[in-house]
Amino acid sequence: MTPVEQALAGGIPQRVGWYRFYFADERWEWSPEVEIMHGYEPGTAAPTTQMVLGHKHSEDREQVAATLGQILVTHRAFCTRHRIITVAGEIREVLVVSQPIKDDHGVVGTHGFYIDVTPGREKLISAAVAEITDQRAVIEQAKGVLSVVYRIDADAAFDLLRWRSQESNVKLRALAEQLMSDFRCVGGGQQLPDRETFDNLLMTAHLRIAASEARTGDDASGA
Repeated sequence: MTPVEQALAGGIPQRVGWYRFYFADERWEWSPEVEIMHGYEPGTAAPTTQMVLGHKHSEDREQVAATLGQILVTHRAFCTRHRIITVAGEIREVLVVSQPIKDDHGVVGTHGFYIDVTPGREKLISAAVAEITDQRAVIEQAKGVLSVVYRIDADAAFDLLRWRSQESNVKLRALAEQLMSDFRCVGGGQQLPDRETFDNLLMTAHLRIAASEARTGDDASGA
């Protein structure tokens, strides 16, 4: 079991889960949470491209298919928000964010997360960007950024932040602090970065935390 899978098995809400898509054979992997989002019992789904597209809402399917087609050619990261139809016929709205999977030969696939953002569970955050940088606790600030960037409610934003914390084995507060630092560097705290830039910041924040801790350790050892 991978660290991601162990973290998810440890109590992450079912509204957040991971996926992987390998280009060469168009092979998909879904976490149990993503299976549940689509209406399957954990461990029973065997996703294929046809199956993935088959679950998309008829009004969104063409757009998602076009995005997948582009990814197979460009190998770039992507972010999409669309509706899916579960096995039981229920409509759910999901946010899907990806980053490339790389090996020694280059980009071989894409991986990221699904988050169920179906409206109606909680009230959506509508605070302006200026409010994000006030004196609230850093975790609340990070939740505010995620809420505004991805147009999700506060609980979903916290679920996403906690999922990234456990998936990357980084403390929640440290992750929030890094995201806020990145946000201020990119947008000056006054404007939102473009979606692709923020997706990358979110998916790679733990790497900058590790690099910072390594530098701190080197400085201490050299003192």
